[in-house]
Amino acid sequence: MKKLVLAAFLFFPFLFFVSDSAAQPKYEFRGAWIATVDNIDWPSRGNFNTDSQKVEFIRQLDMHQRNGINAVIVQVRPAADAFYPSPYEPWSEWLTGKQGLPPSRYYDPLTFMIEETHKRGMEFHAWCNPYRAVFNIGHSSISPTHVTRVHPGWFLTYGDVKYFDPGNKEVQQYVTNVIRDMVSRYDIDAVHFDDYFYPYRIGGREFPDDASWRKYGNGMEKDDWRRSNTDSIIVMLGKAIKEEKKHCKFGISPFGVWRNKEKDPEGSETRAAQTNYDDLFADILLWLKKGWIDYVAPQLYWEFGQRAVPYEVLLDWWGRHTYGRQCYIGLAIYKAGSNPAWREKSQLPRQIQALRSTENIQGMIFFSSTSFRKNPNGWNDSLQQNYFKCQALVPPMEWIDSTKPPKPVVEITGTSSYFDFHTLHMKQPENSKPIKAFIVYRFGLKDSVLDRNNSSNIYRIIPSSNECSILLPNADTNNYQLAISCVDTNNNESEAEFLPFVTQKP
Repeated sequence: MKKLVLAAFLFFPFLFFVSDSAAQPKYEFRGAWIATVDNIDWPSRGNFNTDSQKVEFIRQLDMHQRNGINAVIVQVRPAADAFYPSPYEPWSEWLTGKQGLPPSRYYDPLTFMIEETHKRGMEFHAWCNPYRAVFNIGHSSISPTHVTRVHPGWFLTYGDVKYFDPGNKEVQQYVTNVIRDMVSRYDIDAVHFDDYFYPYRIGGREFPDDASWRKYGNGMEKDDWRRSNTDSIIVMLGKAIKEEKKHCKFGISPFGVWRNKEKDPEGSETRAAQTNYDDLFADILLWLKKGWIDYVAPQLYWEFGQRAVPYEVLLDWWGRHTYGRQCYIGLAIYKAGSNPAWREKSQLPRQIQALRSTENIQGMIFFSSTSFRKNPNGWNDSLQQNYFKCQALVPPMEWIDSTKPPKPVVEITGTSSYFDFHTLHMKQPENSKPIKAFIVYRFGLKDSVLDRNNSSNIYRIIPSSNECSILLPNADTNNYQLAISCVDTNNNESEAEFLPFVTQKP
């Protein structure tokens, strides 16, 4: 179906033309985490009304779009529950107030969120917690159909949380089935797992998996066995995701420290009390080296010069340990104002500048969504007016697909002298692979080099699966050279088709 995009800025292009932002990358992942567990970001606590939930989510998306964000990472499985109708797990208590209770008025939140996100040209990454099953024993609402009731032998209690037993092979298959089902039914761009594999250690208490170790350990040291369990679920998940949708990405957001150098010469110059390798039993570097995951998003929630885990040290370390996969840095906007370092207005901008100048870093993700609402330290303004002033495309992943789509078909379908605009129609070529957006570039009439790698030349990114129409002011056609390309589901960009108004330069 044809779409007519009526956007005010199309009539006032000078408001959006940027001439001083060439340093901003054309390809950059700019994400925001939207946490649903305990109603951290969405829906707000006590909001169980369908219409109000939709309004809240749209308001957050619009805020992120204004800030220049191009992806949201939304938590859809916080504790073996679901923000969508699942054949395996009950509706989440944080959606309806009671686990297992469907929304009333009924809707599918995941379908709604994906559609609204894609409508704004953003990617939707479905964030799942791998092994947390009961968020707070004694306080969480537990449905009679919850997996902890159906298979109580699969779970271990540690502190006030109930976890799947990572060493149980039936557990690994169950979690894989849950994710496979979600990928097969929803148009998500990626599956995203956080840092909670084995839980963070509780002082003086050991995770109670001795029985499982004796049953499945095969003579291995316990720590090695635990890491092998985490490796196994990563391999199983990666295979299932790609079998269902080749273009669906698989990303992990680990704790910021893989291992301290005092434990391993390959580790970082840090003194973290707990690490991925030694305490969470997640060997992130192995997964990157083996190509089991598509991207890593380490949570570097510390400031420059922090005593034990300085941001600049870890940023450099991760940049040197990506092994050809993409790396997006997790940034702690939620810490704004929490201590003297985070009261400095320059803290977050400096972190963005640093990651942009670090090799092998392709972007960033902010935790978390609602932290932006009050424009902390003026950082929304900084993004809109400076760091994200130019739009950016999500970087493509050549190991998934590197074939460019054909150029779009572009034609003028109407003009209006009264309103002083042309109607421009764009569609993907026949037999082309699916297209997710059209990119409109604008160049000066006297420009001899038409540089599509300069992000300031991107005039508009128009989300569309097949075709669309836009109103193009005559001022643009008279004063600029215009060209249009298209982008496929893996963010590969076609060559550009120049509008009929101009003659393409050699």
